[in-house]
Amino acid sequence: MRVVRVSEFGGPEVLVPAQVPEPVAGPGQVVIDVAVAAIDFVQTQLRRGFTPGPPLPELPYVPGATVAGTVRSVGPDVEQSWVGRRVVTHTADGLGGNAERAVAEESALIPVPDQLGLQVAAALQDDGATALGLADRAAIKPGERALVEAAGGGLGSLLVQLARAAGAHVIGAARGERKAELVRSLGAELVVDYSVPGWTDQVLAATGGRGVDLVFDGVGGALGEEAFETAARGGRFSIHGAASGSASQIDAARAQQRGVEVIGVDQLFALQSGWRERVERALALAARGELVPTIGQTFPLERAADAHAAMETRSVTGKTLLTVQSQRR
Repeated sequence: MRVVRVSEFGGPEVLVPAQVPEPVAGPGQVVIDVAVAAIDFVQTQLRRGFTPGPPLPELPYVPGATVAGTVRSVGPDVEQSWVGRRVVTHTADGLGGNAERAVAEESALIPVPDQLGLQVAAALQDDGATALGLADRAAIKPGERALVEAAGGGLGSLLVQLARAAGAHVIGAARGERKAELVRSLGAELVVDYSVPGWTDQVLAATGGRGVDLVFDGVGGALGEEAFETAARGGRFSIHGAASGSASQIDAARAQQRGVEVIGVDQLFALQSGWRERVERALALAARGELVPTIGQTFPLERAADAHAAMETRSVTGKTLLTVQSQRR
């Protein structure tokens, strides 16, 4: 069976195609013919031997937690009716998805609606559920102004759409004109380039100096702390990412002085509750055309190293996927 394996931590070049034995489903498990495997930025960090939170995998390992495909076989005590069904899921141990076949728990399987392709399902499994959870927690109100960092990415592009659907005026922060064009097409009223000094001045100017009611901070580090200065008195600053290498560290006294509610990165742990319901919600919204994931680029399994390299250079838009096997839709 074809896989991509990491035998040592390092740059993208450590992702090497290999052959391994076929997996076997244990009790309560299934084997999936993987059509699509999703990549997120955390996977590139783990591959380098750095973790923003999850434990480092034990070497050697096959990366990839999110897969979409067709159930090939089932283990003991699993309904045979799953065989042949299109599903999206996490792998049984959070690894092993960059492969022709992967093992998942029956309890984690989410059927993919007939109207959706497997690439769309894979793009929404993580980002769709997270975006809905963040939007729910932030309680976006009609007429508010919302700033979305990394708005041209997989998660950020969904947050732009959800904020717009809630009636907010959206300002997107993205790097470069290619991503800015994407964010504008999703309905952002203003897009600023956060790689350009003084970008926060543009945000404040657009709000008449008042600032925004809500910031979705998916970058962290110095950039996230700059974004905090755009939050209006009485606003919310929602932290959900550390693409810069560290989550934003907002001084509690400063936040209190500004009257800003900081929704910390620990909200991601709370989002584990209700995860399945939010994935199903995201898929249903997509099936109705009300939520559209941006699939910026796909790479064949054997080019996983190229996919990681592109993500690390910040040259990608939307979600990055690995295509593994050709399947219907």
